[in-house]
Amino acid sequence: MSLAAGIRADLPAAVARHVVKVLRLRRGDELTLFDGAGGEYACRIAATNSGEVAVDVLEWRAVEREAPLAITLVQALQAGEKMDMTVQKAVELGVARIVPVTSRRSVVRLEGARAQRRIEHWRAVAIAACEQCGRNRLPEVAPLQSMESWLAEPPAPGALRLMLAPEAKQTLHGHAPPVPGARLELLIGAEGGLAPEEMQLAVLAGFVSVRLGPRILRTETAGLAALAAIQCLWGDFREGAAHV
Repeated sequence: MSLAAGIRADLPAAVARHVVKVLRLRRGDELTLFDGAGGEYACRIAATNSGEVAVDVLEWRAVEREAPLAITLVQALQAGEKMDMTVQKAVELGVARIVPVTSRRSVVRLEGARAQRRIEHWRAVAIAACEQCGRNRLPEVAPLQSMESWLAEPPAPGALRLMLAPEAKQTLHGHAPPVPGARLELLIGAEGGLAPEEMQLAVLAGFVSVRLGPRILRTETAGLAALAAIQCLWGDFREGAAHV
């Protein structure tokens, strides 16, 4: 929906239902809306009628809650609800982009219309996570592709590319920090980890193997633990970290 200070706008049906049924807001109550492009809008509910909600947009606020480090999570497909949780928590932890990929060891196989439905579902999960954690820039959830095809694409200039591997000699803490303003790409395998052939392709594509500690983490733990560690080492979990 298009937002601008001084206008009256009708909320999309799903948002209106959430406002009325879940938040229990009524006419005259104030709320904050965002359009995913940065900043946020202070609004007041003007009317509710049969599930429809109209709001008066009072003002735009130049509020940003993005991490100073642009992180792309490249996640091999996970089974069941693990992928939902990974998308949700990765958004909360500040990723800028999520790239789901099919891996040789992925339990789940998605193709065609079914794959597109899951992508749309994960994008909705990302929106809900933004609403919960206060982010007002919507992270991208990229279309599903094979890990081999993604690794064949040219990386972003100057990107730091890391992949978790339990047998890696170097720890994440021991790795040199990324250059200020650079992007960071984190590659996480599926339930069985990355296949040797995939690791070889990743190394050829510029990825460096790192480990978090002495224990082998499950796929649904590994990416989230690494994201939290990265934010503590180089991102906005650091004391005195600058926010953009």
